[in-house]
Amino acid sequence: QVQLVESGGGLVQAGGSLRLSCAASGLKFSDWTMAWFRQAPGKEREFTVAISWSGHSTYYADSVEGRFTILRDNAKNTVILQMNSLQPEDTAVYYCAAGYGALNNYHGESEYEYWGQGTQVTVSS
Repeated sequence: QVQLVESGGGLVQAGGSLRLSCAASGLKFSDWTMAWFRQAPGKEREFTVAISWSGHSTYYADSVEGRFTILRDNAKNTVILQMNSLQPEDTAVYYCAAGYGALNNYHGESEYEYWGQGTQVTVSS
């Protein structure tokens, strides 16, 4: 059974940082593209960042480029999202997702087969 478990969410002031983790189990982690999506209150879930199965390629939404960094540790079956310079508009539930191999569209939700339950990030002004 595949499980993706996020952790590290919380409340932070604007300008602060948070580090989210996603621990994967039940799959051969190094074969899977990993991504973070987020859903703000009253809005649809949106792509945030992805990292290829090899870790050699990363993809960022324009809104987080230069502030967020995605990393993966294939030995620990973990993907990390380092979020710096957080702003109130970053407030959302953040979801970890896994898609097999190289994807056609890293931004598309339908490319990802497995999802975590989400972790809340709240940025106060």
